Amino acid sequence: MYKQVAKKIKDDIVSNDINRGEAIPTETKLAEMYGVSRVTVRQAVKMLVEEGLVYSVQGSGTYISDKKIEHDIHKLQGFTEEMISLHNNPSNEILEFQLMLPSEEVKNYLRLTNNQKVYYIKRLRLADEKPLVLEESYMPYELFPDLSVDVMKVSKYEYIASKGFNINKRHAELTPILPSDELIEHLHLENKDPLLLLEAYSTFDDGMIFEYSKVYFHPKRYTFKFVSEK
Repeated sequence: MYKQVAKKIKDDIVSNDINRGEAIPTETKLAEMYGVSRVTVRQAVKMLVEEGLVYSVQGSGTYISDKKIEHDIHKLQGFTEEMISLHNNPSNEILEFQLMLPSEEVKNYLRLTNNQKVYYIKRLRLADEKPLVLEESYMPYELFPDLSVDVMKVSKYEYIASKGFNINKRHAELTPILPSDELIEHLHLENKDPLLLLEAYSTFDDGMIFEYSKVYFHPKRYTFKFVSEK
C-alpha cells in the first residue's frame, strides 16, 4: 500500500507542478487525501526520501529536493563552465587564501623542492546561491605568482588559460567519507550522511603538475555519471 501511496505523491508533485524547495502536505493531510493511515504515509514518504525526490527537516516538514547535477567524471571542465552550461548562476566564496610552505604530502604531489611555496585556497562553490562543493586547492607560487582572491572568485581555469597554459589531464580518486562539522556547516547538510571526496592532481600538456586538490560534493545535489563500453 505504501508503494502505491508513494507513486500517487510523485504523480501529484508532477501534475501540480510543485517547485523545488516547496513543502508537500503534512502527514495528516496526506493520510486524509489518500484514505490511508499515517503509518502508511510515513512509509511512503520515507521511500521518497530514500529515492532523493523529497527531504525532511525535523520540526519543519517535507520538501521537494533540488534536481541533482549529473557530473560527467570523464569530462575535464571547471565548475564555472559546468554550471553555466546547465543554466545555473555560479559563484565562489573564498574561505581561505594564503601563501605557505606545503606539507610533505602536497610537496610530493606537486613535485616541489623544500623551499618552494604554494597557494592554499579553500572555496565554497555555489550555484544559484546554494552551496554545492567545498574545494581545497594547492597551486605552486612559481607558476602563478600573481594569483589573487579576485581571480579565485571567478574562474581558476580561465585564469590558467589566460597564462597560455593548456590543461591536459586530471588524475583523480573518488572516496566516500563522513562529513566533518565544518562540511556540515558550509554545505548546509542535514546530517552525517556520507559524501564523495574527489582527490586529484592536474597536469599540463607537458606533464607538469600544476594543482593538487580535494573536492567535497554535496551528497543530495550531485550525482556522478559515466558510460561503460564492452
